[in-house]
Amino acid sequence: MSFTTFKDIVTYAVEKEAEAIRFYTDASRQEEYAAAKGTFLAFAEEEKKHKALFENLDPQLVANYKFGKIPDLKRSDYMVETAYRPGMPYVDILRLAMKREEHAKKFYDDCVALVEGEDQKKLFQMLSQEESKHKLKLETMYDDAMAKAGD
Repeated sequence: MSFTTFKDIVTYAVEKEAEAIRFYTDASRQEEYAAAKGTFLAFAEEEKKHKALFENLDPQLVANYKFGKIPDLKRSDYMVETAYRPGMPYVDILRLAMKREEHAKKFYDDCVALVEGEDQKKLFQMLSQEESKHKLKLETMYDDAMAKAGD
């Protein structure tokens, strides 16, 4: 996909964040375990914040953001792409979610190179880090689920 303006990028990002909200909301509805259901709902809420950030473009929020080092367990690097389907097993939802967060992070990383203003660059760096946090949490949940299953 090619973008010609910052507004084009923001419009696309809002669409992708709305898609992520739907994904996590749907995943929470099908999950039978309260902890997993709550985690997916929390991810949906995080994605709502990202969407609102683009819709409101609050420079103060971006300016006050604290960056940190987020480890990458690289689990999703070895996962194949799958499509969401209602009723899919929990670990498959986690695999799918990890890939989605990996793609979101890459998108925001790519956006840093597309924009010129420092505030715009920092916005995308911030969102890249947020997606990295999501990916780490999902990879940890996946490791835990696999350990419980004896793998």
